[in-house]
Amino acid sequence: MNKPDHVADYEADYVIVGAGSAGCAMAFRLAEAGRSVTVIEHGGSDWGPLINMPGALSYPMNMARYDWGFKTEPEPHLGGRRLACPRGKVIGGSSSINGMIYVRGHARDFDHWRDVGADGWSYADVLPYFERMEDWHSGGHGGASEWRGSGGPLHVTRGKRDNPLVQAFVEAGREAGYPVTGDYNGHQQEGFGPFDMTVWKGERWSAAKAYLRPAEATGKCRVLRALATRVMIEDGRATGVEVVRHGKREVISARAEVILAASAINSPKILMQSGIGPAAHLNEHGINVIADRAGVGQNLQDHLELYVQAAASQPVSLYKYWNLVGKAYVGARWLLARNGPGASNQFESAGFIRSAAGVDYPDIQFHFLPIAVRYDGQVSSAGHGFQAHVGPMRSASRGAVTLRSSDHLEPPRIQFNYMSAQSDWQDFRTCIRLTREIFAQPAFAPFYDRELIPGADAQSDEALDAVIRDHVESAYHPCGTAKMGRRDDQMAVVDAEARVIGVERLRVADSSIFPRITNGNLNAPSIMVGEKIADAVLGRSPLTPSNREPWMHPDWRTKQR
Repeated sequence: MNKPDHVADYEADYVIVGAGSAGCAMAFRLAEAGRSVTVIEHGGSDWGPLINMPGALSYPMNMARYDWGFKTEPEPHLGGRRLACPRGKVIGGSSSINGMIYVRGHARDFDHWRDVGADGWSYADVLPYFERMEDWHSGGHGGASEWRGSGGPLHVTRGKRDNPLVQAFVEAGREAGYPVTGDYNGHQQEGFGPFDMTVWKGERWSAAKAYLRPAEATGKCRVLRALATRVMIEDGRATGVEVVRHGKREVISARAEVILAASAINSPKILMQSGIGPAAHLNEHGINVIADRAGVGQNLQDHLELYVQAAASQPVSLYKYWNLVGKAYVGARWLLARNGPGASNQFESAGFIRSAAGVDYPDIQFHFLPIAVRYDGQVSSAGHGFQAHVGPMRSASRGAVTLRSSDHLEPPRIQFNYMSAQSDWQDFRTCIRLTREIFAQPAFAPFYDRELIPGADAQSDEALDAVIRDHVESAYHPCGTAKMGRRDDQMAVVDAEARVIGVERLRVADSSIFPRITNGNLNAPSIMVGEKIADAVLGRSPLTPSNREPWMHPDWRTKQR
């Protein structure tokens, strides 16, 4: 391995790799406590309308300027398709390019973490951290504030919900026999209701705005634009981070600890390049083994989703803005007043349901969108339409992130093994059929014309499987590749305080450490991880556990709804 050219003058108490959701939260809490922090971020500025206009969300995640541009290996169960795996390469990380949807996850998700060895991470333990980080604004759309935080760094709001399709989706859920919930992030996740989003005053409210800028304002936090290549480890202790900056190798020294918060893709990559990972794999690439941890890069999980699309019989969708004049109007309103369609991510109605009787909490999520469009911005040829993104929340499939070589410039191999569990196919077919049932309710009768995807001809299991194989997309929720667990768990990478097992003064704090994927989008729990681990780093007692009891369907053992 090449020796660094010199030790840079960016020495700090704590060196954090990655200015994303968790990294920004940690930087602020450590700086606020008077510790000096250097945050290493390879990406550039988050300035500009394409990132900050919520309605333009499909642009930054498809731009090399802001995105690492990862793709999966050919997925064997999806006909060899290579799926996009966007990760933010920008200040704010993926919180600067995501869909701005805010979902804490279900209480049972975190109780499961505790049960598999993440002691101190039950719902009772994490709820106070969600409340600490939030500044919640219901916008008059229901919900009980005693379950939500106020005054925290992260603004959480709701859209205007004035499109009739947005209202029809919740009403159709009610007509189909499901509950309506005023706040899926509060007492009751299960049911249909308004979506929360990280938008404030018409602009994306990323982790950079919520946490990193206030951290820098303390005078204790500096952001260093550089590419982190490996953790420097001496006598079993992390001492700093090697970076490449202006074409030269430098070492950023950490007086106290190094914290990796570089995503579920890049954090395991950096660990392995530093000699921490499966010994045989590291040996294969000529990397000296410092800690043989079989779980590094393993346990990779994601949410897959299908866009169930319908053509509309009335011109009520957002398609009316999908032309030069319409986009100019939306852009002008946003630039001049931060209002209009561009001020919302347009995901304004949600649904969380259980797939079958005997499932104790929701395992299907709906994102409703009042236009038929793909994430890359390609609109349906049918014109006016609408869609529900739907997919199973707890797939049994597991993949891995592995090295192609020891070269830090080489992207890692990403293999999710999507749909490798036979149960995934049954679960996905159930998702599609339940979505069709919702679109068939009276609330959609004035607006529904015909199904576009999967298409009316796709009724049999075989036909639906073909549609799934050809059309499912990632929801961009990779996690799990540095699993948190007990120290005697051979597949655990970090302990319950996110300390890397086998190396001192090194932690991982991002979605890599999730033992199992949460029920929903991952930005909120990733920020929560940063908040909670910051207290552990500072040696503080965790916040007092909550004694609130979340709602569970009283008849879940015998009823699907």
